[in-house]
Amino acid sequence: MTVELVILAMIAAFLGLRLYSVLGRRAEHEEEPIQGRFDQPPGLNRAPAPRPVEEVESFPPRIPEPRFPAASPAVERGLRDISAADRRFDPFAFMDGARGAYRMVLEAFWKGDKEELRQLCDDAVYESFASAIDARVAAGETLDNRLVRIEESTISDAEYRSPMARITVRFRSDIAAVTRDAAGNVVAGSLNDAVEAIDVWTFARDIGSADPDWLLEETDEG
Repeated sequence: MTVELVILAMIAAFLGLRLYSVLGRRAEHEEEPIQGRFDQPPGLNRAPAPRPVEEVESFPPRIPEPRFPAASPAVERGLRDISAADRRFDPFAFMDGARGAYRMVLEAFWKGDKEELRQLCDDAVYESFASAIDARVAAGETLDNRLVRIEESTISDAEYRSPMARITVRFRSDIAAVTRDAAGNVVAGSLNDAVEAIDVWTFARDIGSADPDWLLEETDEG
């Protein structure tokens, strides 16, 4: 009887070990998650790494091509040389200033205003105007002139010879001119009839100077 119990116990232990080995392995497999059709493999559900921003090649700001008044190739070449030496130079602004200076110089000369002429002309031109004013005063004459209009102003020459820039402007204008004697009588001219005048003036400026003003360097008649 005892021998039978021992044999039965051994058989039960053997079956238990077999059952545990089978069930244990099945449980381990059941704990593993089963991948579904819409499940992504590990790592695929992460956001894609940002693409490196391509470096954009930078260029210096484009400097607009300078514009020049209508002129001959030689004059334009001279204006370009001046513009290259002085980046602040604007030929159109210069022409506006030249027309203003033309009017101011004429009116100062007619009135005998030497102080105004001193600021607008270089030494040689100033001395010429001052001498003419002194001669007029000595003769007891006065000018009663008026600039009616500037019909045309064009650049006839331009050059840059370091450090001096020179621009010659041809003015065509209508001027009403009257000369009076010491008693106020008209001795020449008429305010009713304007006369066409053509003047060729050269303005100069030292590019290296901090003074931006151009001075009247030479006067001539066209």
